[in-house]
Amino acid sequence: MSIWLSIIIAGLFNYFTRLASVLIINPNKMNNKTKLILTYVPSSVFPAIIFPAVFLEQNGMILNFYDPKIIAISIAFLIGFITKNLILTIFSGLTSFWILIFWLIK
Repeated sequence: MSIWLSIIIAGLFNYFTRLASVLIINPNKMNNKTKLILTYVPSSVFPAIIFPAVFLEQNGMILNFYDPKIIAISIAFLIGFITKNLILTIFSGLTSFWILIFWLIK
């Protein structure tokens, strides 16, 4: 029971600290340089979340180049670089990953 209480308390603490930052900070009082710097936050956090999931195994070892995840992310990166279309990039990455998985299993 105590583990669930800990999880609930941690979740509520996380939620309320994020809510407080949204409610307390007034964007009109920020200078332009701060606003510019904050625009880079999503593009710096996203790779930190995605890259370990793609390039590392569950035990922390680096995958080889011929792993389906690495090939699929390479295809998605190429499609995204060429088309600049987020939906097409996600679709191409997922489709190529699924095709590679089903092709390698058979």
